[in-house]
Amino acid sequence: MKEIEKYIADRSALFWSVGDLSRVSDTLLVETILNYGSSEDVRELIRLLGLNRIATIFYASTVGRTRDNYFPEVKNFFTYYFTRHAHVSS
Repeated sequence: MKEIEKYIADRSALFWSVGDLSRVSDTLLVETILNYGSSEDVRELIRLLGLNRIATIFYASTVGRTRDNYFPEVKNFFTYYFTRHAHVSS
């Protein structure tokens, strides 16, 4: 089992709406962990995917859209966080 698959399996309760955990996309993974995960979950996700990749996925899901699936507080926090710490353009 790959490390990312184990990471998802260990947090399977967060992915209750997904029948087959092997079908969790990076977009769904990032959205779910940022919205519902603990700070430790976020740190581990950053270690696995990398901060810039997560920021790219986040921006692709939020910038220029009138609606997205992030809680407003989460979107606000990570917009500031990625602007300061990631090296991607929004």
